[in-house]
Amino acid sequence: MKGFKPYKDVPDESEIKRRFNGRINIFFFSTFVIFCVIIIRMAILQFVEGPELASQEIGGEQKNFPLQPIRGSIIDASGNKLAYSTSSDSLYITLMKDYSKKTDKGKANRPEAEEMAKQIVQAFNKYGDPKAEPITVKEVIKRLDLEYNKQHGYEPRLIKSDLSKKEIAYFMENRAKFPGALIVEENVRHYDPDTVAVQTIGYLKQFKGAKSLKDYEAIDQGNKDQKDPGLIYMEEEWIGFDGLERMFQEELRGKSGYLNIPINPQNMVDGVPTMVAPEKGYNIHTTIHKDIQLATEQAIMEQLEYLHTHPVSGKLHKDALTGYAVAMEVDTGNIIAMASMPDYDPNEGLDINASGNGTITIFGSGRSGHNFESMIFLGSVIKPLTVMIGLNEGLFGPDYIYNDQGYALIGREGSETRISNSSGHRNGPIKPSKAIQQSSNAFMIDMIGKELVKKYGGEKGVKKWDEYMELFGLGVSTGSGLPGELSGRKEYFDIKSAGSNLAALAYASFGQMGKYTPLQLAQYTVMLANEGKRIKPQLVSKITDQNGNVVEKFGVEVLNEVDYPKAYWQTIKQGMNTQGLAAFSDFKYDFARKTGTSEQAARVDGRWTKIDNGVFIAFAPRENPKLAVAVVVPEGGFGSQSAAPIGRKIFDAYDEVYGLDGTPHPKKTEEQTEDSSQGEAEGN
Repeated sequence: MKGFKPYKDVPDESEIKRRFNGRINIFFFSTFVIFCVIIIRMAILQFVEGPELASQEIGGEQKNFPLQPIRGSIIDASGNKLAYSTSSDSLYITLMKDYSKKTDKGKANRPEAEEMAKQIVQAFNKYGDPKAEPITVKEVIKRLDLEYNKQHGYEPRLIKSDLSKKEIAYFMENRAKFPGALIVEENVRHYDPDTVAVQTIGYLKQFKGAKSLKDYEAIDQGNKDQKDPGLIYMEEEWIGFDGLERMFQEELRGKSGYLNIPINPQNMVDGVPTMVAPEKGYNIHTTIHKDIQLATEQAIMEQLEYLHTHPVSGKLHKDALTGYAVAMEVDTGNIIAMASMPDYDPNEGLDINASGNGTITIFGSGRSGHNFESMIFLGSVIKPLTVMIGLNEGLFGPDYIYNDQGYALIGREGSETRISNSSGHRNGPIKPSKAIQQSSNAFMIDMIGKELVKKYGGEKGVKKWDEYMELFGLGVSTGSGLPGELSGRKEYFDIKSAGSNLAALAYASFGQMGKYTPLQLAQYTVMLANEGKRIKPQLVSKITDQNGNVVEKFGVEVLNEVDYPKAYWQTIKQGMNTQGLAAFSDFKYDFARKTGTSEQAARVDGRWTKIDNGVFIAFAPRENPKLAVAVVVPEGGFGSQSAAPIGRKIFDAYDEVYGLDGTPHPKKTEEQTEDSSQGEAEGN
């Protein structure tokens, strides 16, 4: 047939079987080879790469090593930095190998570490500050902590702080010589060299030594669970331990930076660390004015010196070693000055163990000669409030006439205790305002102390007294927020020591049964001045970030308020008119004031005797008051002679800067005075 092609020969059955068997053999051989490869690979994984892979599985961890935050500044009301931080470069070394004597590998590597320590010391000696105390090779090895006694292997070791520019340049250029070397920018805290309000500003302490404080104990416990590396506190970190430094620790601190370090199971570095820079903290703007604060501090120290060298009331007062004063604005509550003298210099060393702020606690940087505290009996400065209690309780009216015989009697008939006015002075017929001015103990006892017992009974009468004290800020916290502030001592509740409820109220009525801080006294004085509003003492006006943006502002805060008739306040203000204050003889403002002289027992030459403490409160001007002042001088004698002169200088300093009438009255320099005199002469 045309085009037909015959089929090829069809293979027989044996050929087909042969081909099939060949393919089967190839399949089994291939399978064998694959299984061999798998087995060999598994063997390699198990016996060769296994340890390394296990290491990667267990290791591969990231550790964060914190770098100290850069603390914000504390700035006074005129813009002066009272506390601030400057940058300082530090040398850290991260151990890139095991150098411990406890392992064979460490022993083999040890000479490298010792040689590196020698080269580090040589660099310090060559490029460092020649005036600085030299660091030895032994000290560098100790700081390297090669045995991991203080730090994990991956943690950078601080070798030296405050590097010179030449040291920085050398270590930056010679990184290869010093494996693991890192230059880290840190900060150093400084305080105004004039030591401005140091007890109020506070100071720093290392975190590891501050855990006795509850707030830092809580932070330490929370460190383990803290997810944000920037909020983890390190042991060597400097933190606020007192004053505003502690009160605004969180705001001032900012955030710590950190090194993110890859590590292996041996806690050694296993890769290149990455660094996150610290965030700067906020700035705190305090209400304290440097010039007024320094004038207050100087006034106290000058007055103490005067009391040591000039007879007052016929004798020297050499045991008057301390003084305390607070100046508080009446309308804002701003604390313009807060002095606890003598003070200390926080720049002498950051690891300070200062006593505290005597204007808010029982003592400051020292005590008086007979160990008196700053929190003393108030004496007669309580009398404006005592009279207010009598008026508000309806015990008498503003025009009531009391016949002051110079003393009052308390106790059972026939065995009365006689309590006299100062020097037994007899005032005769006096109104309540005059009783304040003349400081009549007899009026306070007969018209308030005794009458409260008659009206309420002994125990309830004491409680009623306490209610009034607390309303005016005496015996409760001022609300300032300063750490460690005390609320006072209510000794009128110690009936056993007083002898009876009547005796407790009698002595309390003229200032002998309650001890309060100078800050509480200032707050109380402000309440008398503004006629009934207890205002929070404000130490900070605002918080700003590093660009000057306001983060938070602080204004007037009224803690509580009383509503008494205007006539009562007028009676009080008329009575706050202590006469014979030589320190105010040429004061150009009418002002309200009250001096106090509280008595306190002390052992002198083996015998118990009573010693006078000086106290003074005032506000100016009397109408539309601007500033309130409280001054305490333990063992200073009469308040009119020991405390009042300090108050005068505070008012003068405030008048120069802000003006007690709202207009500043700066002092003229000698040159300005001469020019003014010359101009007047030419005009004539």
